[in-house]
Amino acid sequence: MKSNIFEDLFVLEIANNHWGDVKRGLKIIRDYADVVENNGIKAAIKLQLRDVETFIHPSQQENKLEKGADEIVVPPGQNSRYIKKTLSTQLTKGEFQELVDEIKKRGLIPMATPFDEKSVDLCVDLGIEILKIASQDTKALSLLDKIVEANLPTAVSNGGTDIEDIDRIVKLFENKNIPLAVNHCVSLYPSENSDLHLHQIDFLVDRYPNNVIGLSTHEYNDWVSSITIAYAKGARTFERHVDIDADGIAVSKYCSLPEQADIWFKAFLTAKEMVGEGEGEREIPQKERDYIQSVSRGMYAKKDLVKGQKLTKESLGEDFYFAIPLEENQYSARDIGEGVVLNKSVDKDQPVFK
Repeated sequence: MKSNIFEDLFVLEIANNHWGDVKRGLKIIRDYADVVENNGIKAAIKLQLRDVETFIHPSQQENKLEKGADEIVVPPGQNSRYIKKTLSTQLTKGEFQELVDEIKKRGLIPMATPFDEKSVDLCVDLGIEILKIASQDTKALSLLDKIVEANLPTAVSNGGTDIEDIDRIVKLFENKNIPLAVNHCVSLYPSENSDLHLHQIDFLVDRYPNNVIGLSTHEYNDWVSSITIAYAKGARTFERHVDIDADGIAVSKYCSLPEQADIWFKAFLTAKEMVGEGEGEREIPQKERDYIQSVSRGMYAKKDLVKGQKLTKESLGEDFYFAIPLEENQYSARDIGEGVVLNKSVDKDQPVFK
């Protein structure tokens, strides 16, 4: 089902860019809250939650150092970088609560991606208002069931996901009457322009008419084109990873900075203005009708015409002609239709009035 909470919603994904430092996390929130406020848009700050003690296998935690140490040491392996980052950016429940409280204080919506079942409970305890299903969890049935139990508006991205799995998730949330946004996403970090495949938004809008469709993107080339195209195609919620340039920490290529988000927001507002409001046939304003009328040709008598004479399009050039200017209440080239019957005589080259 559709929900107003997802309409024109920007999701600013902090991920682990707080780097386990609450002060840095608060600065990210505040810097983006200022940009959001300056542009008058609706935005959510999205956190990532993992129950580290169960999320990472005990064998991979044996050499973990205490938070604040210079280095986290983990055994080498395929996911060693992911494990190391997860361990080094760990926050306590109280620290997450501090971030959530600041998000709410600044008028933003607290949102989170729970990567395990236990973290769903933490989301509820923290007062998270919107959940996100990570692309890798679109087949994780136990986690999906747990997220449904939370009964919160939820977004799902289709990065690397077969359409049958998105169909199943849409049906699951539809049966529970829980609002679900479906985001087109390409899970490449970063994404090139040629990776975006924005035509998929048309496909999703058509396939899921009862869900808000969005765009979750990891591109890095510009902050104008894709959102303009996506909005015109019907996307109504938008997501990017965000960061700040501070503390000597390198910014990932797929993350946006506040000044880039400002460009992004302004491009959205321009696209929204250009697309316009409503569905179906637009209501033509009177000033536009007046203009069209003002540049139309008026009907003039080709010769002396008598009362009761009928003028038709077949008698154009014999009985009458069209020319500018068009006078007030004069028949125009737009009025000939089924013909005009004169209610009084008209002299040659004089206007034929209604």
